Amino acid sequence: MADTIYIYSDGACSGNPGPGGWAAVIIYPEGRVRELGGGERPSTNNRMEMSGAIAALVAVADRPEPVKLYTDSGLLINGIKGWIHGWKRKGWLTAAGQPVVNRDLWESLDALASARKGRLSWGHVKGHAGHDLNERCDVIAVAFSKGTPVKLYDGPAVGCGYSLLEPGAEHLHAPAAAKSASSSKPRVKKGPAVYLSYVNGTVQRHATWDQCKARVHGVPGVKFKKVTSPEEESEVLKSWGAA
Repeated sequence: MADTIYIYSDGACSGNPGPGGWAAVIIYPEGRVRELGGGERPSTNNRMEMSGAIAALVAVADRPEPVKLYTDSGLLINGIKGWIHGWKRKGWLTAAGQPVVNRDLWESLDALASARKGRLSWGHVKGHAGHDLNERCDVIAVAFSKGTPVKLYDGPAVGCGYSLLEPGAEHLHAPAAAKSASSSKPRVKKGPAVYLSYVNGTVQRHATWDQCKARVHGVPGVKFKKVTSPEEESEVLKSWGAA
């Protein structure tokens, strides 16, 4: 959906427990990208995974658009989509009768999700599977966990330096039923359109056609193309000799 806000979040910990870092990248429908990052000492990997998602949802709390949030944390996905309902019914106790770990963060996440009134969906991306946005979040989170400097980007999508396409099939955790169907050909995941331009040997990615047009209009010998998946982008770049 062109009017959807896309969020990618991640967490890291140098030791578990140990110094922690969290990260998020927010892609706004108007063609803006904002990176967030922070840390906690000491912390755990799970707390940092949740903190990244919470910080991003807080940052878009006043926006009316639907939100799609991608995380590589199985705990976060399973917790917010399933386990949390049972925890609340049991007074924030697990099935084994133990207090839920990180209850403070689960309550914050639950409140933020509820406030969006059905306008929040979740995607489970594989960690370290080569998806640009997940990899960028990892870089930021690790930097904050180690206390090393990292510059956070906040500006036009065209200048962010990485692809904004949604994860392809190779980047996503498949549902159990799909995993058992080994004879089925994986479907290519299509995301919001990204416009590629190739001018004077340099490729740029644009969130909107107007941004792409502004770069290529009136310039001889340029190439441009709309793509909707990482696979399609790769093929186009190869055909241009720019891969």
